[in-house]
Amino acid sequence: MKVQNTLTSGTSRRVFTAGALSVVAALALSACGGASPTAPATATAKPDLKSAGAGTITMWVDAERSPALKDITAKFQADTGIEVKLVVKDFAAVRDDFITQVPTGKGPDLIVGPHDWVGKFVQNGVIAPIELGDKSSSFQDSSIKAMTFNGSVYGVPYAIENIALLRNTDLVAESAATMDEVVANGKKAVADGKATFPFLVGMDPKQGDPYHLYPLQASMGSQVFGQAADGGYDPKQLLIGDAAGVEFAKKLVAWGDTGEKIINSNITGDIAKEKFLAGESPYFLTGPWNVPDVQKKGIKFAVDALPTAGDKPAQPFIGVNGFFISAKSANALATNEFVTNYLTSEDAQDSMYKAGGRPPALKSSFEKAASDPVVEAFGKIGATGVPMPAIPEMSAVWADWGATELALIKGQGDPAADWAKMAASIKAKIAG
Repeated sequence: MKVQNTLTSGTSRRVFTAGALSVVAALALSACGGASPTAPATATAKPDLKSAGAGTITMWVDAERSPALKDITAKFQADTGIEVKLVVKDFAAVRDDFITQVPTGKGPDLIVGPHDWVGKFVQNGVIAPIELGDKSSSFQDSSIKAMTFNGSVYGVPYAIENIALLRNTDLVAESAATMDEVVANGKKAVADGKATFPFLVGMDPKQGDPYHLYPLQASMGSQVFGQAADGGYDPKQLLIGDAAGVEFAKKLVAWGDTGEKIINSNITGDIAKEKFLAGESPYFLTGPWNVPDVQKKGIKFAVDALPTAGDKPAQPFIGVNGFFISAKSANALATNEFVTNYLTSEDAQDSMYKAGGRPPALKSSFEKAASDPVVEAFGKIGATGVPMPAIPEMSAVWADWGATELALIKGQGDPAADWAKMAASIKAKIAG
């Protein structure tokens, strides 16, 4: 889809992977809370909130999303007499702070965050399941699936996020279906003197970027985990080290520093963005967080579907942001009512979209947001994606996965041997 100077409500780089890719030391923070366990929320319940004696609900939220919640919290207070206190927290530390504070009774009633926190939260017993009832069907199926762990839904989704392939239409006029075509088009642009780099994707100097490269890996038939009977990820089925994964590992060497130089180990995310904004490459594998700067620069661009590297679809990881209820909320009835009957509303979901610019999880809100072709394109690509694994065992995957990919891109080691070694290390960490 060709997009030209289309404005979206963009924000900074994605937030949902922060919990999966980093381990932040917990700090002692305090807010309103309690010690009584929360029952599963229900979308159809009509609790007598005033007789329950609840006076305040506390929600931890990041600075970017706090303003978007003011209208819906004001409506809730007008309807019920109960205040929702929005406490702005540092996103880098809030997950671990929540895990630390909830058991002490000092945590909030609610927290805003990405779905890949769910496994860790459930493992630590700090969030309660939510029963949305018929309202589940009002949300994109993928968003509900992302919020589901061991058969229970643990969050109300509001946004879906994934990567796509940005294409400078002045450098390459038509979209490409395969990675081979992308590589050929990029090389031609360089040979014609129109570009310096055939393709851009940012690499972390120590961890590479398996998140961005995953659609290419998935297209070659290589997955991280198999599926459990309930449709979730099964940590006992570690698939990443299979033959398809080895073939992908060989591709990384071929695309890397000692091969075609399609993926450059020395180009970080910031450098990739800088070079694309300077018109030095026709392609940039990235997410919606970089679109506003591309638009401001006045670059004519398209949001292309992810190219295939093998004979399977190029499925990206999707990240879903949502609202989670503390397992020890002191204000369980009021919190459940607010989450299931107010935060699921079109008004609330529309407001969150305007603040973040990400495709809404609520179908009716997405239909309106899709009038922006950028949102429509990212949304369609996300519909083909798979939720980033939220199981706790995923934390044992990232480091070995990223370091191995980076070494292969640099042309170091043997693809088959190193990929097998990576899988063995991950398996041992999960077992341990």
